[in-house]
Amino acid sequence: MAELDLAELTAQSLARIRERTPLIHNITNFVVMNDTANVLLAIGASPVMAHAIEEIREMVSYASALVLNIGTLEERWIEAMLAAGEEANARHIPVVLDPVGAGATGFRTATTERIRSAVQVAVVRGNAAELATIAGLEARIRGVDSVATGDPVSAARLTAIRFGGAAVVSGAVDYVADATREAEVHNGHSMMSRITGSGCMATAIVGAFLAVEPDPFLAGLEATIAFGIAGELAAERSTGPGTFRGQLMDAVAALDEATILARTRASVRETEAA
Repeated sequence: MAELDLAELTAQSLARIRERTPLIHNITNFVVMNDTANVLLAIGASPVMAHAIEEIREMVSYASALVLNIGTLEERWIEAMLAAGEEANARHIPVVLDPVGAGATGFRTATTERIRSAVQVAVVRGNAAELATIAGLEARIRGVDSVATGDPVSAARLTAIRFGGAAVVSGAVDYVADATREAEVHNGHSMMSRITGSGCMATAIVGAFLAVEPDPFLAGLEATIAFGIAGELAAERSTGPGTFRGQLMDAVAALDEATILARTRASVRETEAA
């Protein structure tokens, strides 16, 4: 594999997002809906938050990517997610899944499996315990927070293989994988875990990058780099979680090529095909 200039690729995709302003359709949870919409605006995309089954297929038809987030579940929302995913697949619109709390309850784990069985998902993004659960590995999760898990790289790779796309595992180091490639991203800051919804915002940003980058692995990797850098910048300018939240939005909006080229800390390697 030729060596990739990950910083340059990330900067190029960010420029395409801001040039095209892709519409990102989100079926997401009540806790993060406002932050998700705002972070997509900050990165340069256009968000729509629609979950009514009566309009879901029509709304998907206008989108450049679909983001499914199971953070606050109920059956009617699940049916909307399945219908939206089916429509997106039929129209070749890429789908991102955030399996929030998979492994915490049987309902969430079963819903993740229902989506996997019915929808072709391009990128799965979650914490180590969520993806370990999906991959069939040992994991401990409390509420929606990862408590303990084994190898996050294996969790990412096995999840990617199960879904037939790419997977992103968030943590102190973020990992991205598909069937033949693995990457690690050292951008980010511990303050990102001190506010509600940072993971869900990261998932939405994956949707924005997937709208302009057809390779799910690269889209997940570039989004993780960009959001991680924004987290670093926000932490440098914050005095605590309250100021960090506002600074994070500002840092995402202020991301530019020079900053990405200077601060990217990520690497990729090939793996044996499964």
